Amino acid sequence: MYGLVNQAVQDLVVEAYGVDVWNNIKTEAGVDEEKFVSNQAYDDKVTYDLVGAASKILNAPAEDILKLFGEHWVLKTATQGYGDLMDAAGDSLGEFLAYLPNFHTRVRLIFPDLHPPSFKVSDVEEDRLILHYYSERDGLQPFVVGLIEGLGKRFETPATATYIKGRAEGEDHDEFLVTWSGSPE
Repeated sequence: MYGLVNQAVQDLVVEAYGVDVWNNIKTEAGVDEEKFVSNQAYDDKVTYDLVGAASKILNAPAEDILKLFGEHWVLKTATQGYGDLMDAAGDSLGEFLAYLPNFHTRVRLIFPDLHPPSFKVSDVEEDRLILHYYSERDGLQPFVVGLIEGLGKRFETPATATYIKGRAEGEDHDEFLVTWSGSPE
């Protein structure tokens, strides 16, 4: 994963718990990077180790940390890192989700060595759709849930993502029922 991801993990922890907790997490994870370079690729193991160490240090399930991180990613990191691209992807949650399959194609122009997940949408209705999530990385379903909830906050439209089925059941990808209600006034 790119350093931007690890920087975002650091930002989340420092913002919520302080620098000392971040330093403890890095030590627990065996990570000695003083600073992550946003456009440099790092082994995925670094990110997984940071999440595992955060789970241990914060005494919270890794799933909860990943969900919180997904929300943080949408509301802070992605907005700061490529806000114009986020803004161009739609004026509402429904529009953004419909555009999501194309989003990482555009992000790859910024980060050419990126190995992002891919998304497809189906069964689109006025306030719901099925989100198909394809990734070579395991265990990031809670991150996707956090992304969706963060997007709901970004668009002031309460949203939920419920895991339906996926790789854990032998499928080639994960599926989420995404629902939302209301719209910005």
